[in-house]
Amino acid sequence: MSVPFALPSAVTYGIADFAGGLAARRAPVLVVTVVAQAAGLLSLLLVIGLVAGRPSTAAFGFGALAGIAGASGLLLYLKALAVGPMGVVAPLSAVVGAGLPLAVGLLGGERLGPVALIGVGVALVAILLATAGTRADRAAGTGVLLGLAAGVGFGMFFVGVDAAPDDSGLWPLLGGRVVSVVLLTGLVLRHHLPLPTRTARLVPVPGAAAAPAPRPRTGRTPVVLMVVSGVFDTLANVLFLVAARIGDLGVSAVVVSLYPVVVVLLARVVLGERLTPTQLVAAALALTSSAMLAAG
Repeated sequence: MSVPFALPSAVTYGIADFAGGLAARRAPVLVVTVVAQAAGLLSLLLVIGLVAGRPSTAAFGFGALAGIAGASGLLLYLKALAVGPMGVVAPLSAVVGAGLPLAVGLLGGERLGPVALIGVGVALVAILLATAGTRADRAAGTGVLLGLAAGVGFGMFFVGVDAAPDDSGLWPLLGGRVVSVVLLTGLVLRHHLPLPTRTARLVPVPGAAAAPAPRPRTGRTPVVLMVVSGVFDTLANVLFLVAARIGDLGVSAVVVSLYPVVVVLLARVVLGERLTPTQLVAAALALTSSAMLAAG
């Protein structure tokens, strides 16, 4: 069953997204993305041999397509987290990101049992409820649109990784990460954006959320947040790939897409974003859906 790998993937995705979102409130989104992706590439190189597999043209081809989709989604997502409330952006992107692989899996012949079907429905309701009760200003609207577009990129990433040969191990992830780092680095150089240093001044993002996280007292750039985001994103990708290999793509994608619960809870604890009773119910439903998917 994929849930024992998909659920930890959701947790690590949530941590990665929260760290990247905080970094994007202090530095240009493009710089945050390329540094995070580079850190993720280095960490992936360290663990590439942990999952048995062989490199192939198909593995790198599907990985490259997934990497382009994932990098595009991440750029849009971090921008959305920077300008809109995290409690809105994360769940909406997750709905789209889960829906695409679920549809592809069902069209490809995957069949879900009655309990699993109910669990999928509960999970989608939990993701949607996590958006309720947040502010509805212009920045929030922009964040919603960017979050929806990011979800398309995430969904295509999941489908692309799953389409790689079953014996390819982690090589599709490596191919995707190399392509994304090259493309993003080219964009940074084209826009003449300086990569962060320990002494550079923090750069606020215009139109950021009304209550951004306080700047670090040390005055350092958010390089640590970028690295944390990249490393945890790589770990989440590895866990998702394993989950999709041993279970259904649709179920794995839905469980992984519960990561907004982690983002919402971290935003509450770290940033003081208020959780509504509805969002608390969403967290409880997310846990319930995970148990149902594991049993189904």
